[in-house]
Amino acid sequence: MVALSTPPPQQPSSTTTQDGTISTLHPDILQTHILTLLDGPTLAATACASSELYALSTEDKLWRNICTSSWPSINDPTVSSIISTFSSGHRSFFSDSYPLLHHHHHSSSFLTTSTEYLVSSVDIYYKDVPIFSKVEKNETLTDWFKCSPFRVDLLEPKEFVQTLIQYQTGEKDSFVKQLEENMTLSWILIDPKRRRAMNLSSGRPVSVQRHWLTGEVVVKFATIMAGDGGEKEFVECGVMVCCGEKEGGGMEVREISMGMEDMEGRNLTGKESLVVLQEAMERGERRKGKCGTEGKGRYEEFVERKRERKERKQKMEKVLDMVCIVTGITIFVSSWSFILFR
Repeated sequence: MVALSTPPPQQPSSTTTQDGTISTLHPDILQTHILTLLDGPTLAATACASSELYALSTEDKLWRNICTSSWPSINDPTVSSIISTFSSGHRSFFSDSYPLLHHHHHSSSFLTTSTEYLVSSVDIYYKDVPIFSKVEKNETLTDWFKCSPFRVDLLEPKEFVQTLIQYQTGEKDSFVKQLEENMTLSWILIDPKRRRAMNLSSGRPVSVQRHWLTGEVVVKFATIMAGDGGEKEFVECGVMVCCGEKEGGGMEVREISMGMEDMEGRNLTGKESLVVLQEAMERGERRKGKCGTEGKGRYEEFVERKRERKERKQKMEKVLDMVCIVTGITIFVSSWSFILFR
């Protein structure tokens, strides 16, 4: 987890320059010409070098610039006001949202709290260039939310987003590969009451397929997290991005949605999803990793577990069917034997 808690003890020897200690440099030079060039993980590592660098590296302005350049959607006033309530502002937000989420163990002692709404801050990139950004607010206290399948749609049914992505007509197969290699997504879910956030995306797609009927390309991102046992031993939080062709060989985004499924393929309700999401947000580990291969690997493992679970269930159903058939035949034979030989 990329986090900064308390200033480390002074270690002058680790921050020396050729002419002396790094403290000989004016703080404005460090902040303006050096620290502004660093990305989030590097800036966090720099802060651990000395107490002087810690003080300079924890300026909220530095972290705000890093966050807004990484996720353009957080420039939205709603998100900005929520981030200002975090314990360390944008630094805390980056610590929660940047690394991959690891949450594979459910705790029965975890207690959920009611929250009025959740905020989704979503950014889609193609070759590291933003092509879509949006903030969505979802109420969580209504009966409709609690009882209905949990789903967040960012586009209306007939709404679509034009992009500058081009492909040559007749190269549809290669276009699918281009999306798999170049499209990335960030879906940051924010709980204003807990003042916590987490990134629900796998970073890179876990699967890219062309729909057999419509011809649209469905790009899927997913994060696997712990459920509360049984068929919800593990839960898939999946994000679907549906892309279609437009005249002239371009691409448009026609659907962006997020939902949650258990190991039986059943959609979780809003109430069930809120329990899983709050625990993952509060107790899930944030680890820096290879978001392309790691996220896809977890998803493939989850799919394999689902397949094995389905096969076991089918075998059990076959055994029960045989037991019922044998029991029925036994009762039938016994009944006729009683009638004929009484």
